[in-house]
Amino acid sequence: MNTHTATREAPAGSECRRVSISLVALLVIVLTCGFASAVEPKRVLLLGQGPDGHPFKTHEYLAGLAVVKKCLDQVGGLRAEIVPADEPFAAGPELLDRADGAVLFLSEGAKWIQQDAERLAAFERLAARGGGLVGLHWAMGCREAKYVENYVKLFGGCHGGPDRKYAVVTATTEIAAPAHPIMTGVGPVTVEEEFYYRLKFARPEGSVTPLLRVRIEEESHPVAWAWERPDQGRSFGFSGLHFHKNWEQPSYRRMVAQGILWTLKLPVPEAGLDVAIPAEDLRLPDRK
Repeated sequence: MNTHTATREAPAGSECRRVSISLVALLVIVLTCGFASAVEPKRVLLLGQGPDGHPFKTHEYLAGLAVVKKCLDQVGGLRAEIVPADEPFAAGPELLDRADGAVLFLSEGAKWIQQDAERLAAFERLAARGGGLVGLHWAMGCREAKYVENYVKLFGGCHGGPDRKYAVVTATTEIAAPAHPIMTGVGPVTVEEEFYYRLKFARPEGSVTPLLRVRIEEESHPVAWAWERPDQGRSFGFSGLHFHKNWEQPSYRRMVAQGILWTLKLPVPEAGLDVAIPAEDLRLPDRK
């Protein structure tokens, strides 16, 4: 009687299934890693200039943007870059074409963006692809009325023309839209400030959301706003920040930084962005 040792062989199909599953898992890992490495952080240009003839401690554009950058550097998925934008600013169009957003804190910004036809076209391209646009203080203004229309089309509001109004006041700000993401964790502050008011806003009326109001001449005026543009992009503006010392206000820093995040369509933390900054980073260096 012959004795045979039985050997059980795995079905051929099971080995194929194991190989297939392994290949799928490997493919998922490769694709996931490739996708993660391909996602670039959003890039925002912080465009500022040197002194523009105003007294020391006012219109300190580059020093103010350094504060903004400190607030934004902790945000994941974002790269903020300070860019000196004094004339001639020949690199402007190329830089704007590689950016996801731009913050203007410079002199007579409504005129500045239109001094060069290629620069204006680059801003229009940035807006058309849904880029974020932010104007702060004199960067949202101009002396001549001819610059107002194009600026408003991009930024939503402008302090411009011979009828423009401004005043240095000590006032307590009023939160006009507490539920808006930009205003998360932002409270009223009492400051001495030069505010631009009676601003010219985008049409139709009501499409711009006032965020912050100040009482001037017995009337409450919007001095900060948010605008969801018809091109699906977003714009934010704030007419304060004349005095550099006002960056010491955490609510000022938070509103500006969150305004930038909102225009870039990045999430604002539920409790508000942490904008704590060492005191020495808020001080101005002596101007020699």
